Amino acid sequence: MRTRTSLMPPVEETVRSIGQEFIIDGEFIGGSEIEAGHINVTYVARYLQMDGSERRYILQCINGYVFKDPVAVVRNVERVTQHIAAKLEGSGEQYLKMYPARRGGHFYEDAKGRVWRCYNFIEGCRSYDVVESTEQAYEAASAFGRFQDLVSDLDVASLVETIPSFHHTPMRFARLMDRAADDPIERLAGVVEEVQFLKDRKELGAELVSMMKGGLLPVRVTHNDTKLNNVMMDERSGQAVCVIDLDTVMPGLAAYDFGDLVRTATSAAAEDEQDLSKVEMRMPMFEALARGYIKACPSLTAAEIHSLVTGCKVITLEVAIRFLTDYLEGDLYFKTEREGQNLDRVRVQITLLKQMEEREAEMEEIVRRFADSESCELTSN
Repeated sequence: MRTRTSLMPPVEETVRSIGQEFIIDGEFIGGSEIEAGHINVTYVARYLQMDGSERRYILQCINGYVFKDPVAVVRNVERVTQHIAAKLEGSGEQYLKMYPARRGGHFYEDAKGRVWRCYNFIEGCRSYDVVESTEQAYEAASAFGRFQDLVSDLDVASLVETIPSFHHTPMRFARLMDRAADDPIERLAGVVEEVQFLKDRKELGAELVSMMKGGLLPVRVTHNDTKLNNVMMDERSGQAVCVIDLDTVMPGLAAYDFGDLVRTATSAAAEDEQDLSKVEMRMPMFEALARGYIKACPSLTAAEIHSLVTGCKVITLEVAIRFLTDYLEGDLYFKTEREGQNLDRVRVQITLLKQMEEREAEMEEIVRRFADSESCELTSN
């Protein structure tokens, strides 16, 4: 007689077998892959509870190519989620938490050396890839600002830098120049204009690193991947509920977090949009983002607030550099589904950066206005 397990499709059997390695409640009744994100492989697992209800969990395999020390990634996330849980427990709010593995710790390493972890499923929520309204932009910015504030008292030294020099833009730039010189798979001829555009902004790329090294900007615990789709929104109210995807949480600068949010949320175009006329720096969206982020993070210093617009430009430049480097190396880092997808991503970032440069003065004025109106801790640090 064939067992129920033997009749399962391959994906469901994978989900079932991984799920049984974690201390979670219920009987496995199904699972499927979540087709989202560039880096990790993610599944949702469904379990039947004793009272007849269904509970869902997230099972995720950490990309060992991107994260050379996936166990350190798990431990960083563990520290951050436990720090936030200590503040929000009993509040009735949903927040991200990790479930322990049966063999100890909060991860399971399979026979192939792949590291897995298990999260709660944030119920009644969804994420969005494109900001649909200024209200939604405000909610997303508030979520990331609040996250930043919740971990503002977490010791930076307690976290490992899981991707060394992640936001060291000059190092990213140097690597791009090396790949352009090597041209390992002979793609340079088609991107000469893009390489020159980025090369002309070498000094911009060094600004935040110089300020950090000079002690002008405080190093914080930062999210480092503040895309809109990393905020779970309540499906009914539209309010932000929870920040997710904490793999890149590590020491960093607030300017990078805010900048990446602006980079991904101000334009309605997809990150790999081929029609560049659709790429637009929507100033009403920027205004909502600045208002939400500054209001939700009163621990920001004066220097950090003054660096926010620079952060928008630098992170857009940096991401363009990363996409182009990956394109020249053969699309090894970011997931691609078609030829030239990384190059399309480069061109979107370049187009957006041009618009930021044109509207920089307006962006600075908006940030100043909200900084003056909110009760931020405007210190000289």
